[in-house]
Amino acid sequence: MAVKATRIVEAVLFASETPLAPAEIARASSDLTPAQVEEAIGELCREYEREERAFQIYPLGDGYQILTRPEYATYLERFDSITRTQRLSRAAVETLAIVAYRQPVSRLEIEELRGVNVAGVLRNLQERGLIEVVERAEGLGRPLLYGTTRRFLDHFGLRSLEDLPRPEDLQITLRAER
Repeated sequence: MAVKATRIVEAVLFASETPLAPAEIARASSDLTPAQVEEAIGELCREYEREERAFQIYPLGDGYQILTRPEYATYLERFDSITRTQRLSRAAVETLAIVAYRQPVSRLEIEELRGVNVAGVLRNLQERGLIEVVERAEGLGRPLLYGTTRRFLDHFGLRSLEDLPRPEDLQITLRAER
């Protein structure tokens, strides 16, 4: 692959704040195809690894994004100008896990599993773009049903929900917080 194509792909990924699919990246040049973009990404990954760069191209959802390697994240914490994501609370993580594995799921079902009111947690997860209302149930009152979003997949480095660990492989037990 021509160096030029590799550098075009690198420039597009570097400038993007969100993951980009190969077809989107290929729009940067009429000479690029999605297959060439994939090849260029492979070359860049090998180059970054070989040169021990502080960043890497990560597959996120259906696309790719250049991100700082985790071992260098602590060096960025001293800079106010660098955007950092706030950590999710334990309640938010537990609620998000229930939504991810049981979707579509109602607020009442989540509350039955967690043993506490989750209205505020659901609102917070929606504001962060990690979950959304996907439909309404057919039962009494037609409650809202929640599911995860593309941003959820991107945030956790997943291509699809099938990439989630199997529940039986997890050693986490949900406890009611009373």
